[in-house]
This record gives sequence, C-alpha cells and structure tokens, in this order.
Amino acid sequence: MTDPTPLVATRDLVKVYRMGDTEVHALAGVSVDIARGEFVAVMGASGSGKSTFMNMIGCLDVPTSGSYRLDGEDTAALRADDLASIRNRKIGFVFQQFNLLPRTSALDNVELPLLYAGVPPAERHERARAKLAMVGLDGRAGHHPSQLSGGQQQRVAIARALVNEPKLILADEPTGALDSTTSIEVMALLQALNRDGITIVVVTHERDIAAFASRTIQFRDGRVVSDARHVPRAAWTDPAPPSARAGSRDGARAGWQAPR
Repeated sequence: MTDPTPLVATRDLVKVYRMGDTEVHALAGVSVDIARGEFVAVMGASGSGKSTFMNMIGCLDVPTSGSYRLDGEDTAALRADDLASIRNRKIGFVFQQFNLLPRTSALDNVELPLLYAGVPPAERHERARAKLAMVGLDGRAGHHPSQLSGGQQQRVAIARALVNEPKLILADEPTGALDSTTSIEVMALLQALNRDGITIVVVTHERDIAAFASRTIQFRDGRVVSDARHVPRAAWTDPAPPSARAGSRDGARAGWQAPR
C-alpha cells in the first residue's frame, strides 16, 4: 500500500536573513506538500526564494519559523549533526557544476556518500558500480572528471546522488552547464528514475526544463504564486527502465532512442 504521508511537508515556512540593520525575508510563509513519487519543478527569478526553499527541504538550512517534515520527521529543531545524517540517508543532491573531485575516479566519486556512512569497501564498490551502470557509465568507472564530457560528469553526479538509495533527489539547475541535447539526456534520465518511484525536485529558471516535470511551483518574493500540475514533456520514446537505458551520445551503451 502506498504511504499517503507527503514526503515533503512545509507549513508556514519563514526564513529571514539579517544583513546589518536590514532584514531580508527570503521565505514568507510557504506551505507545500510534495507526495512520494512526484517530479516537481521549482521556478522563480533570482531572489524569488526558490533556492532558499531548496536549502530548507534539503536540510542545508533551518527556518526562522514554521515547520518542515521530511518523510514524516520534523526537521525544524534538529541539530546540525542530525541534519547531516538526514541528508546522507534520505537526500541525494545534483548541482549545476557537478561538484566532482577532480583527481578522483568516477567510481570513487560515487562511493563518497557511502564512505561517509561507514559502508565497508567491498559493498561500497559494488553499490557504486551498480549506480554507474544504471546511468549508463559502467564502462567509465575508472575515468577522472577531466576525461568525461559534461553530460557524463552530470550522470556521475546523479549516480552519486542515488548511491545511498535516497527518498528525495534535489537537482539545482542540473542542466545549467550543459548544451541543449545533453540537457535533454539528463532530464530523460531523471524522468526514468522518477518512473521507478524516486521523488525528484528540480530547481530551474528555464521553462523548457520545468516542462519535463509533472508539476511546477512558481516562487516570487518568498511566496508561492502558482502551483500547477501538467502533462510532462516526454524526453525520449524508449520506455525501458534506467538499468536498460543508456541514453547518451557520449559513448555509453546503446539503447535510448533520440527525442522526437
């Protein structure tokens, strides 16, 4: 039976930053539920509050007031160590600039969350290789980031985000450093992961990227000004699961069809 409890539930979330004598209200009473298995795009101009909202639901920051429950757990009053534990266990992060260690192989980069979690080496290697295979990069495990294209680096970052089997993937402008074709490949991968039941929240300022989600939340001046569900744009025609879908012009296994 599907758990009816929202994976993400914020109530009257307020975040105030103080800059000298000035108060900046980055969030001004945000109440949002995100169900398990949703694919949500969060949009807004610079200063709208979308990045602050992502930091809150990613347990990277705490609200000034209001509440946030992740997977039923109230996070608002937790200590920094507890928030770090939640991030490692329940959240996978994907960033615009990939944030890979440059002198470390793809496999070692993917293993990092498992290393922090104290997982034994043999299990780390096995799980990291499985996630690289899932994103179509099983043949690139020994390559360093400088030996990979931008799209391949982002797929390494996605594999790293997946390796701890998180409840939630937060992707902050995941296609911002990529060309349009590679951007579609990354969004196709996120769509495939979402079809497998992973909850995904993408922060973006691009409407054509938000179109790949099934729900778009728009922020302005620290508030939600629209929240609409829609039929997502289909990135690829192949319905195969991620483990069977390579989807890359970057040299991964064949399998994905080109977008129409």
